[in-house]
Amino acid sequence: MADDTQNDTPLLRRRLSSVLWWPLAAIITLALTAWVLLARVDGGDHASMPDLAAGERVYTTHCAICHGANLEGQPDWRRRKADGRLPAPPHDDSGHTWHHDDQLLFDIVRDGLVPPRAPAGYQTDMPVYGGVLSDTEIRAVLAFIASRWSDEVRTMRAQRLGR
Repeated sequence: MADDTQNDTPLLRRRLSSVLWWPLAAIITLALTAWVLLARVDGGDHASMPDLAAGERVYTTHCAICHGANLEGQPDWRRRKADGRLPAPPHDDSGHTWHHDDQLLFDIVRDGLVPPRAPAGYQTDMPVYGGVLSDTEIRAVLAFIASRWSDEVRTMRAQRLGR
């Protein structure tokens, strides 16, 4: 009988070994599958995702002076000033920034409020940032602004823009 036990020991070890490896293999497989699926859902291009911290720095340096530290805009932003120009609008939920698609916002920041984004001869205090900020910085600041919108505004924006 001792011989039978000794003969069963390698078999028992192999069975235990394979029983222990199956859960580990299953966990690894599930983790890899989830990683691949998530990469497909979010585009998988994390290198091109805007840096919100960099966007906040750009906003603080270039935008907050007019649009407010909390994206609140200038007072009476819908009423023209004495020079006929409109004050800087808010970029928070109370403004209209979220009404516009990403490309239009990018173009306004980079190229200014000129046709076709504004009527010919439109006067604005909004500087053109194309020679000042890189495309990456412009995308980052726009992502920072969008990150401050409420879930309700994000939902309304998605509906408005057909997303």
